[in-house]
Amino acid sequence: MRRSRNLVAALAAFVALAAPAAAPAPVAAGVPARLSAFGSCGQLVGYARRQAFHELRAYSGRRVGAPMPMAGAPATSPTQGDGAAGGAGGTGHSQTNVQEAGVDEPDVVKLDDTRMFSVVDGTLRAIDLTGPRPRVTASLHLAGDDHQLLLRGDRLIVIGQDWDDYVVRMVEVDAGDPGALRVTRAITAPGYYVDARENGPTARIVLAAPEPDVYSADAIRKTRWLPRGLFYSRATGSRVKRPLTTCRAVRHPSKFGGLGMLTVLTFDLDVGLVPVDSDAIMTDGETVYGSPDALYVATEQWVAPDTPAGDIPTDSTTLVHRLTGGDAPVTTYAGSGSVPGYLLNQFSLSEHAGFLRVATTSEPSWAGDVAPTAQPQGESQSQVTVLEPRNGRLEEAGRVTGLGRGERIYAVRFIGDAGFVVTFRETDPLYSIDLRDPRHPRVAGELKIPGYSAYLHPVGDGLLLGVGQEVTSDGRLRGTQVSLFDVSDPSRPRRVAHRALGASSSSDVENDHRAFLYWPDTRLAVLPLSVEAAGDYAEDPAWAGAVGLRVGPGPRLAEVERFQQGSAAHPSPVIRAAVHGGRLLTVSRDGLRVSDLETLSPQAWVGF
Repeated sequence: MRRSRNLVAALAAFVALAAPAAAPAPVAAGVPARLSAFGSCGQLVGYARRQAFHELRAYSGRRVGAPMPMAGAPATSPTQGDGAAGGAGGTGHSQTNVQEAGVDEPDVVKLDDTRMFSVVDGTLRAIDLTGPRPRVTASLHLAGDDHQLLLRGDRLIVIGQDWDDYVVRMVEVDAGDPGALRVTRAITAPGYYVDARENGPTARIVLAAPEPDVYSADAIRKTRWLPRGLFYSRATGSRVKRPLTTCRAVRHPSKFGGLGMLTVLTFDLDVGLVPVDSDAIMTDGETVYGSPDALYVATEQWVAPDTPAGDIPTDSTTLVHRLTGGDAPVTTYAGSGSVPGYLLNQFSLSEHAGFLRVATTSEPSWAGDVAPTAQPQGESQSQVTVLEPRNGRLEEAGRVTGLGRGERIYAVRFIGDAGFVVTFRETDPLYSIDLRDPRHPRVAGELKIPGYSAYLHPVGDGLLLGVGQEVTSDGRLRGTQVSLFDVSDPSRPRRVAHRALGASSSSDVENDHRAFLYWPDTRLAVLPLSVEAAGDYAEDPAWAGAVGLRVGPGPRLAEVERFQQGSAAHPSPVIRAAVHGGRLLTVSRDGLRVSDLETLSPQAWVGF
C-alpha cells in the first residue's frame, strides 16, 4: 500500500501545480437516476456555455476547467510492472485473468494457440510459441506509454496514453504476417483512457476528455464542446479530424456534473478500428465494469485529494451508469442510479440474475488511514447496495450496512449469490454476504485475522485465495501474505492455510488482478514478488521475480519455487505470467523465461 499512497501523493502534487485555483464541479448527491439527452448541437452548446459562465462567475474570474487527471492518470494507470496473465485451464493456454468469464479485458500480454503478443516499454512483440524455444518474429515501436492490448484473430488493438500531448492513442495492428506487424488504422483522441472491455467481436473503449480550458468569456464562446479525434487509415492514406460522437449521443445529469466528456466508442473487431457506435456523458468517469450483457461506468463525487479523512462528506455518493449491448456492435444507454460512498475498484460491482451489487465505503480508498471520529455516526463504514434496472433507471432493491466500522474496503469478490468483502484497519475482517434474496441481503458470517487481503480469487471447492499484506499488532505492513479461505459454509468462513512471503515484500497483485495467474489443471498460483531494498534512494528492488504456490491437495498452500529474472544487481520485475503448451511463461522487461510447469525449473530464455 505504500506504493499506492505515493502515487496518490504524486497525483495531488500534480493537480496542485496544474490547476492551483480550480477544481472540477462536484457530482451532486441525490441526482435523479435518468440522464437527459441533448436534442441538438444548439442545445448542447447552450447548456455548456451557461454552465461555464456560471463556473466563471463562481470562481470570481479565476481560471476554471483546468485539465485534471482522472482514471487512467498516474494515480491509477497500470505501469508495465503492474500485472500478469491468468485464466482457466482446458484451452491449452491461459488467458488474461478477468473478472467475468467471457468478457475480456485489455492487458500487456495476449496469447492464442501459437503466439504471444507482449507490449513492454513501448515495443510490441510477436513471439512464436510453437517450438521448444520461443522466438521473437516481429516487433513494432509505439508512441506513448502505458500500452494495453486487445486481440481478435490476427488483429490487435493497442491502447496507449501520451502524457506529453495529453492524448489517447488507439492503434490497429495487422499480425497476420508472422514476420511483420503493420499499423492499419489509428485514432488519436484528447484526454485519458479509462478502460475497455471485449465481448466476442465487440470492443468498447471508454475515454475521458477533461473540462475545456474556459478561463475567460471569450474562451467559452470559442470552445468546441465535443472532443475531436484524428482518424488515420493506411488503406486510403487519409487523416481526418472529426468529433468522436454526435451532439444527440451526449447525455447529461439534471444537476450539473462538470464539463468533461466521458465517451464510449464501440468497435466491431471483425471490421477493425472503425467506430460503429458512440455514446457520451457530460461528466467524469473513474471505474468501468463489464458483464456479459452490459457496461457500467461509475462516477464518484469529487473531493480534494488533500481533504482530511474527518472532513470528507458523509453523504458522498457514486453515480453508476448502465449501457447495454453485450456482444452486439451497438451500445445503448439504459439508465443510471446512485449508491452511498466510494468504490474500491471494478470488483466493487457485479451483475447477477438481473441485479447489480455494489460495495462501497463512506470514505474513499485514497483517504489514507481511517481515523474514526468520537461520534459513532462519524465512523467510516461499508455497505453492499443492490440495484435493479427498473423504469429506465437503476433503483435500489436492497442494502446491507455496517460492515467494518472505522475501516474501509480493501478487497471485494462476488461469486454467484454470495459476496465477500475485506475491510481493514488493524485486523482483516472477511465478511460473507448472503445475496440469494437481493431485496434482503445480509451478513452471513465474519472472520477476523491479522493483516488484510487486497485481491480474492476463487480456486474451487469452496475456497478463496487472498493476496495481501501481513501487519504488526499496530497495523504496520510487514510483507506479502497469501491466505486460503474455506467459504463453503458462508456462516463460518475460515482461514485454512497461510504463507508469508518475506519481510518488506510486495506483489503487484495487490493493485492489479491481471498480475495473478491461477492454472486449475495443476492448482498452480503464480504471482510477481518484489522485496524492497534498504535505503530511500535504491533504484532497484533487493529481489524481484515470481513465486509459485500449489493449492492443495486439501486445505494447504505449498511453495513450489521462487525465481528471479534479470541480474542479481539489477533484478527485473516479472510483468506477466502465463501457461502455454504445458509450460510456464513469465515476462519481464528483459525478456521471456520458459519454466517447467510442475517444478518451475528454467527451460529457455528469450531476451528482449
